[in-house]
Amino acid sequence: MGRSFANLHIKSIHLEKTIQALKEMCERHPEVLGLKSGDPSIKTVMYVSKSNDNWISVLHDYFVWGTVKKVGKTLSQLTEEPVLTAGYINEEIFELSVFKQGDIQAEKIFCEPWTRDEYGLNEECLHDNHLREVLDICTENFDDLIEITSPYKAADKLSELISMSIWCDSEWILHEEELRNRFETYEFDIENN
Repeated sequence: MGRSFANLHIKSIHLEKTIQALKEMCERHPEVLGLKSGDPSIKTVMYVSKSNDNWISVLHDYFVWGTVKKVGKTLSQLTEEPVLTAGYINEEIFELSVFKQGDIQAEKIFCEPWTRDEYGLNEECLHDNHLREVLDICTENFDDLIEITSPYKAADKLSELISMSIWCDSEWILHEEELRNRFETYEFDIENN
């Protein structure tokens, strides 16, 4: 098994507004973080970074390939800003999805053809122009990016093009000083009735 990660990024310059939306999501939609109704009141930890002038990155221990999209969809309803989710699994699949106002706007899965066939992978919403616009990448660079089939190379290239490392996961915070320095820890109360 190879390296895996999952994270999400809000295209926003408003850090406080994003923190408020995360708090609201924890209070009103704890199920997207894997909590069931009736669980005792708890605190959940999220790691947040103003990664650059355009993006705010969020890490949480429940984010994995398969769950991070649900969180991105819900969060996009609360922020009213585009939310980019990234899921990378076992060096085989790198999936990017863009949500706005609770709807998927675009998706791109980077993988080798045999992986796509083996897993039965298809993009939920092909809309390359929207993905390019949200990422704010020129057409030539975007065309080069979407032709990549290697998940590793695609994640590296995307990180380079948007000037923000996609290579991050909440599990890595304890082991990587650069991530500890980049991300602030926020605790949110989750009260289930």
